[in-house]
Amino acid sequence: MYGMTKTMEISVGHCLDLPYSSPCERQHGHNLKIGISIQGYELTEYGILIDFAKIKDIVQKLDHQNLNSILPINPTAENIAKWIYDEIEKFLECEKYPESIRVARVSVQESDGNMAWYEL
Repeated sequence: MYGMTKTMEISVGHCLDLPYSSPCERQHGHNLKIGISIQGYELTEYGILIDFAKIKDIVQKLDHQNLNSILPINPTAENIAKWIYDEIEKFLECEKYPESIRVARVSVQESDGNMAWYEL
């Protein structure tokens, strides 16, 4: 099995829709640390799983954005991780990557000590 991880940092703003009182209900920002791990049993014809730049292009759609305006979900760290996961999976499918190449895990760190992830 081959594996790779792309890490990057983006700046975002958001507010959360919560069923309880929280400061996170107010508009605020984070410098998110994103980690995307890809794995597969075979490589593309170019000897890679996926170009790091392709992952960056997908994640950059969120950079310096109000996530409430561009995501169809409550922009929690968990939901952001799932959204990135789904977007990369769609890209792999549309671009006809080998079927064994999959997203293994997406992590989203909002601050020191606070990280969420999505994986299958």
